[in-house]
Amino acid sequence: MSSPARPVRRPRRGIGHAAGFWTVAAAFLTVMAFATLPTPLYALYQRRDGFPTWVITVIFAAFAVGVLGSLYLIGHLSDVEGRRRMVLLALLLELASAVVFIVWPEVPGLVVARVVSGIGVGALTASATAHLAELRAVTHPEEGSRFPAMVATVVSTGGLALGPLIGGVFAQLLPAPLLLPYLVFAILLAVAAVAVSRVPETVHRPEPRPRYRPQRVSVPPAARAGFTAAAVAAFAAFSVFGLYTSLAPSVLAGTLREPSHLVAGAVSFSVFAASTASQLLLVRVGDRAQLVVALVLVLVGLLALGAGVLLSSLAVFVASALLTGGGVGLLFRSAIAAAAALAEPHRRGEVLATIFLVGYLGLALPVLVVGAALLVWPLVPVLVVFAAAVAALTLVGGMRMLRIER
Repeated sequence: MSSPARPVRRPRRGIGHAAGFWTVAAAFLTVMAFATLPTPLYALYQRRDGFPTWVITVIFAAFAVGVLGSLYLIGHLSDVEGRRRMVLLALLLELASAVVFIVWPEVPGLVVARVVSGIGVGALTASATAHLAELRAVTHPEEGSRFPAMVATVVSTGGLALGPLIGGVFAQLLPAPLLLPYLVFAILLAVAAVAVSRVPETVHRPEPRPRYRPQRVSVPPAARAGFTAAAVAAFAAFSVFGLYTSLAPSVLAGTLREPSHLVAGAVSFSVFAASTASQLLLVRVGDRAQLVVALVLVLVGLLALGAGVLLSSLAVFVASALLTGGGVGLLFRSAIAAAAALAEPHRRGEVLATIFLVGYLGLALPVLVVGAALLVWPLVPVLVVFAAAVAALTLVGGMRMLRIER
């Protein structure tokens, strides 16, 4: 008597590598836009619940804490678990964050939602960047890594730029601004998750599975001075991003007497848009020239920030956002390039992971310090001191990097 025939396992249906590339890019853009969506909405929460400005810095820093923990604990797991799986995990985490925003809109819920969102961004960044490179390599093997790297940069910083602008539109022009934007993004994230589930996987799970370990971080032992300079520059660059995405709406509504939530979103948008534009415009310029331009833009921009809040000038404050945004994009790119050049090839990933961790520490720590200072001093002098401190860090790190390059 013959045994019953086994059913034939049909291959998993999905989309091709070319369509998969743009699907992952769109999902990447959606997640990064959601990460900065609440920026112009913080002022609405503050007005509704009556909490002081320093609470906003805590809510914002919660996001950076989530990113830091995720980068260290799970950001590297796509090498083993697969790119698509990690991108899907990130999308589901962002969807969970949107749900928390909807069902728990008080301060503790906002903190939890931001931590979950940060974990998702930390899981996504390296995974999606690698997935884009590998999907593109299948359809355009002769092209190299320049195009997927450029797309990853544009969708990452472009998404961060679009988030506040979209949030500002919802806050200024549409009803239920503390509910509707999260509902819309929950739908977008769910659609993106379904689409990414059909994208080809580019990593095969190794057998036997390697033992889990956190992301290794290291400093080049033979080039500690150069790495320290790059780390200081990365810390300073992210601290500027942190300021404009946490306190810019409060500065506009309070010090500058500009109540428009759309303007608040546009200012935060301009920081990231300028960062993207400067990197694209100067992509063919040498590393040293890029660093010089970065230092000039950041220092002049921080000077304009101090002047803008002291003079209560909206025009000067917006100019400071554009200048510093363009500068910090180039500054962080220069820090990454310097760290990669200093590292030995077999330790480059660990060294770059350390730079990213220092950068995201710069996103959280200075903002928390500003929040603590606001318990004692008014907003304007705190911002002026912050601008001076970041300018000093930028100058120290940047000049040291220039001397090492020379």
